[in-house]
Amino acid sequence: MVKISVLGSNISIKDEEYISLTDIARYKDERTDDIIKNWLRNRNTIEFLGIWEKINNKDFNPVEFDGFRKRAGLNSFVLTATQWMEKTSAKGIISRPGRYGGTFAHKDIAFEFASWISVEFKLYLIREFQRLKDEENERKSLDWDIKRTLTKINYRIHTDAIQKHLIPEKITRSEENLIYATEADILNLALFGKTAKEWRERNPELEGNIRDYADVTQLVCLSNLENLNALFIKEKIEKTKRLEKLNTIAIDQMTLLIDETKQIKAKK
Repeated sequence: MVKISVLGSNISIKDEEYISLTDIARYKDERTDDIIKNWLRNRNTIEFLGIWEKINNKDFNPVEFDGFRKRAGLNSFVLTATQWMEKTSAKGIISRPGRYGGTFAHKDIAFEFASWISVEFKLYLIREFQRLKDEENERKSLDWDIKRTLTKINYRIHTDAIQKHLIPEKITRSEENLIYATEADILNLALFGKTAKEWRERNPELEGNIRDYADVTQLVCLSNLENLNALFIKEKIEKTKRLEKLNTIAIDQMTLLIDETKQIKAKK
């Protein structure tokens, strides 16, 4: 779940392409469920949703759709997002109860709903959504470039003389402190310089774990360390020695990854 800001309103996006209709409706009024129901009872809305589902959803129920379309626009016609979803097996709109629930719709449908709310809001929503996608694409491209250079870096770490500030710092841990350490913590110590428990104790206000707050370069390095640690375990290398080896490799790889990242960004 991510959020974008549109004309001062926070709009949630889930599963990359589903935008919160509840948040969009809140731009107009706090009675979000009523606003969505009023939009759904419109004949043009029903026809738009039906066409979208026919194009994108092979499980769509056309019989139930025809029933809704015939009654759409009548004073007695009322339709909720949940009814539409359950009766027609629609996939374009998703409605879930609960604290993190709400009504979400595929971006095609969400933009249509936003247009019904406010043409100005729709245009800003499209702009902010596209900006988010551009940032995601740039990040994915950078991730791929970094991963693609990992093989080259693995070779260079054994041959290059590094005379720069090293990240992470070289750590020292006695064998006694490692007796009860998990394999995950061996990697955490090698890369981050602390165990998962130590990180939680120092960051009680943060949710998740230490790896949730790692950047792209650290995650790439961590993936490589996992493979190397598995190899070291097969070779029956004791924990203390493995930690020393992994920490040294982490220092070298992070230094080179950071350099590579700067070069990639400079070329863009």
